[in-house]
Amino acid sequence: MSKKIAMIGAGSVVFCKTLMSDIMATPALHGCEFALMSPTESKLRRMEAFGQRMLADNGLPGSVWATTDRREAIKDADFVVVMIQVGGFHAYGVDYEIPLKYGVDQCIGDTLGPGGLFRGQRHIPVLAEIAKDMEALAKPGAIMLQYANPMAANCLALGRVSNVPFIGLCHGVQTTLDLIGGYCGVPKDEISFVCGGINHMDWFLKLSHNGHDLYPQLRELFEKPEYYKNEKVRGEVFRQFGYFMTESTGHLSEYVPWFRNNQKALDLYCDEPGFGGESGAYYKWGKAMAEKYERVDPLQFESTAIEARSVEYCSYILEAVVTGKPFRLMGNVRNDGYITNLPNGCCVEVPTFADDTGLHPTVIGDLPPQCAALCQTNINVQTLCAEAALGGDPEHLVHALALDPLTGAVCTLKEIREMTGEMLEELRPYLPQFEGKTLRATPTISIPVDCIAVDVPLDPALAIGKRFGTLIEQKTE
Repeated sequence: MSKKIAMIGAGSVVFCKTLMSDIMATPALHGCEFALMSPTESKLRRMEAFGQRMLADNGLPGSVWATTDRREAIKDADFVVVMIQVGGFHAYGVDYEIPLKYGVDQCIGDTLGPGGLFRGQRHIPVLAEIAKDMEALAKPGAIMLQYANPMAANCLALGRVSNVPFIGLCHGVQTTLDLIGGYCGVPKDEISFVCGGINHMDWFLKLSHNGHDLYPQLRELFEKPEYYKNEKVRGEVFRQFGYFMTESTGHLSEYVPWFRNNQKALDLYCDEPGFGGESGAYYKWGKAMAEKYERVDPLQFESTAIEARSVEYCSYILEAVVTGKPFRLMGNVRNDGYITNLPNGCCVEVPTFADDTGLHPTVIGDLPPQCAALCQTNINVQTLCAEAALGGDPEHLVHALALDPLTGAVCTLKEIREMTGEMLEELRPYLPQFEGKTLRATPTISIPVDCIAVDVPLDPALAIGKRFGTLIEQKTE
């Protein structure tokens, strides 16, 4: 069942290698053609050579070849796997360092907030072009498997501009099940669950093992310091909102206003290293890796042995589509009534089935109202992110960050506009949609000491205030 798989962004050394290994480990996918594409020639050729060695060393059929021409990679493809990172670590550094000057402290910075917003500006136009290439060149019905962040904003935009079948993929649910299984002392694969929400804010609506509800035990455990310590932010949101969520403390702390808006909150909730809340954790780790291996191929230290598949959904989806054997996953899709108290057209993460007839998201219905409300605060930003990226209006960048929960908890509107302008100028090489466009100037209005306000009509609120003033000043003796 040989299929052509286009890997767009194949310079991603760790991720591309993992997905290729997973696919090669799947007997139903033996003999596939891997078309690797990246604009970075050196990284691309390293991955091409490693992929060819993987096939040869394991005695597997198939082929691996590389190109810097995206259209060549996509031509006649059955599947297109996207893992792009436009701007690399230079852009990522801007995403983290400029907001930090304004007091916006990010741990990951790839999903919401200033980092997620500008990553979306770099990725959404490229994703739209990939979708157009697929419409023109890929095989009919070819599926896009979309891994690039910000996942929800990217997929929201894709749902607006193309009818190409796509699914946004993340491993948050799988890894959270590891945690739940470990805490509750039950095998991960034996946990029955229903999950729904948005990417990086997906709620476990039901959790059970052999018909036994796991929630009472999980709630009890999170009242114990030794369990709470590992996931302070996720644990606190669980305690206050009643449902457990898919994202780690470091991620989740950026999507809400309560944990990174001042030093006291950071010290209390985000004091663990790495994804436990450390400032710039993912950027610093990635930068250190990039610098260490700038002149050395990290793949030379990797084994070519094909072993068990990872938790990533990619190979399982391909296997289901090729064989017809259904596979259940959590997928990011356009909300066409799947979650009924979130807006149609936004991106939701819901149970989805893949088989030889394609992708089939399922209906969750209403989320608990408090969970839907928290998701909506993020959807507002994602919607404006897509508007800015697709329409090229830089004012929507300001609007998005003004509504961002963390940024809005830290910055004034003036500071948000200044930060946005600074990031826009630094990142212009990666943002063609804003060519020749700048933000409006809105300087602070200075009010002289002797300024007398103009007369205004006495509206009801002012009338009430005047009446209170009269009553307070009125002598009663």
